[in-house]
Amino acid sequence: FTVCFVPVIECDELIVVYSIARDGLSKPVQDERSPLVSVAETSEPENHTVDNSGEREFGGAVGVSAMMIGFPLLMYYMWIGATFYDGHIPTREPGQSWSAFFNHLFDLCYEHAFPHVKAWTIYWTFLIFEGACYLYMPGVYGKGKRLPSLGGKQLEYYCSAVWSWYTTIILAIVLHVSGLFPLYTLIDEFGSIMSVAIISGFLVSIIAYFSALSRGAEHRMTGSAIYDFFMGAELNPRLFTWLDFKMFFEVRIPWYILFLTTLGACARQYEKYGYVSGEAWFLLMAHFLYANACSKGEELIITSWDMYFEKWGFMLIFWNLAGVPLSYCHCTLYIANHDPSEYHWPTLSLVLLFITYLFVYWIWDTANSQKNMFRAQERGVALNRKTFPQLPWKAVENPVFIKTRTGDSILCDGWYGKARKIHYTCDLFFALSWGAITGFHSPFPWFYPFFFSCMIVHRAIRDIQKCRAKYGDAWMEYEKRVPWLFIPVVDKEMGITD
Repeated sequence: FTVCFVPVIECDELIVVYSIARDGLSKPVQDERSPLVSVAETSEPENHTVDNSGEREFGGAVGVSAMMIGFPLLMYYMWIGATFYDGHIPTREPGQSWSAFFNHLFDLCYEHAFPHVKAWTIYWTFLIFEGACYLYMPGVYGKGKRLPSLGGKQLEYYCSAVWSWYTTIILAIVLHVSGLFPLYTLIDEFGSIMSVAIISGFLVSIIAYFSALSRGAEHRMTGSAIYDFFMGAELNPRLFTWLDFKMFFEVRIPWYILFLTTLGACARQYEKYGYVSGEAWFLLMAHFLYANACSKGEELIITSWDMYFEKWGFMLIFWNLAGVPLSYCHCTLYIANHDPSEYHWPTLSLVLLFITYLFVYWIWDTANSQKNMFRAQERGVALNRKTFPQLPWKAVENPVFIKTRTGDSILCDGWYGKARKIHYTCDLFFALSWGAITGFHSPFPWFYPFFFSCMIVHRAIRDIQKCRAKYGDAWMEYEKRVPWLFIPVVDKEMGITD
């Protein structure tokens, strides 16, 4: 499901993870916020309202229908298992009929996950607050890729996630300490908040779809109402001409909710036991670094595949409002629902995990910083923002690269001189760590690592095919110079090749 699942974005059809050290923006605009910036191309835009490619992803209308029905049900099923079955898979009791079993599951959802007013208030207050932060917090400006549907024009984006992120953290702590909103409420009301998020995902998708139709803003429509609803009808919807929905939902909503949920689990532990376990601290650190990276690398998303190509439909809306934050958090739910003794790590092992995680994070951070700094320097618009954390080797001096027939350059130096998808290796380690910290007593914390592992393989194959087709001999030369895909030496020896 493209980038909405993990903070990985595509830029110039080469995968780039949200960089911690940001560069490559145009100079900030000082006065007006004009959302549309013209470029040299002034030709009339072609008709992009119809999709004549014949390509249908995810199995077409049948496949996307199954996904729109199946994943919300899976979210409820996993939540029931995590909450009422001690982290185990819900199954029938001996002698229990299937109808009685399903009625029992429904009763649990109705009683403990009913979308009551309090849950609606919590969820939508958060969304509205983040929307206000998007518009009014300090930020920088950047330009997206040229859009053929706009005759080669570029949309300008206001990127304020860094200030929004730290403001959110400070306000959350103040609300908790003051007693106005204890953060463990997110754990206590998780089922109801999840229901609100699921319903909101459908409602926003419906509004977005019919709003686009009513305004004549359709883009690449296939003629299949179900498929177009899933993929979206409009390419670049905005509120007040400036709040870009796709960027707003992808950067802030899922990862902020995930972090705040983990912070709430830590608050629950402290309230219940008088301390926060090392395993909970580990998850809090991991989710902070992830959300922090998304915020600080917000400017990078404006040239991503999602901003440039993907439409605003159920796929992006639902997964950012509900799917990502409330299914990737099962490592947090397990820790919140179980005594620390049930998942306790030996002190030395836990310390080694912390150190290893931070080391891999350094590779992830600097690898993507190197690639993005290289691209920004090529464009002559490098901007070295002093955002936290600043790490050594975030840029490669006099980098080695390969020039392609398209005029692009392929960086084959720094971390990308060691492995072509080294950022995927780091992301996979992060995902596995989130599951491993909970142990192996429940399958639900391992949902995200399993799903992400499958996605990594699929995306790697797809990216290699696209790059070979686009760059030809230059890409083959890159593969010769850097034969390792994920791990230097190891994956080549294991036969993990392209």
